[in-house]
Amino acid sequence: MGGSSLSHYLCRCKDQTSPPHDKLEKNMWLLLLFILIPILEIWLFILLGGLIGVYLTLLIILLTAILGTFLVKTQGIYILKEIQKKFNELENPAEPLVHGAMILFAGALLLTPGFFTDTIGFALLVPKVRTSTFLWLKNKFNFANLPSSRHTEAHRNAYSDIDVTEYKEVKPEEESPWTNNN
Repeated sequence: MGGSSLSHYLCRCKDQTSPPHDKLEKNMWLLLLFILIPILEIWLFILLGGLIGVYLTLLIILLTAILGTFLVKTQGIYILKEIQKKFNELENPAEPLVHGAMILFAGALLLTPGFFTDTIGFALLVPKVRTSTFLWLKNKFNFANLPSSRHTEAHRNAYSDIDVTEYKEVKPEEESPWTNNN
């Protein structure tokens, strides 16, 4: 009887301290990516270096980093202007913000030496790829919906018929505990 309560206690403690199965599975995929991607990159270096030579392989790696930096800079500036435009028009900036994050991730991949990471990085610099990735992310995750400027203006006009130019401050004639009569 004492042994069964001890085993019950040990099982209960183990269940409380062990991570959920889903979290462990997600962490395993991340660990596999951190192991398999460098192995794939090394294999591609060896394969391409054997086909075209070491110096040409290193030159390609250097050129992709330089070209990637230029493309990330130009597209990043464009996306920053899009984000400012969305904020100025009081529209939802979620899509350009996600595009900006993908461009930043593409820049990190392009600066990482390797052909596989460069391929993914250059793919993320293509606007149609980013748009389809955004739609996939939008279906997978919840994004906050902000009202657009058109909706806000119609909403504001539905409750108020006062024009800003018609407004003037009126001092109360009677004293009230709710007003400051100095």
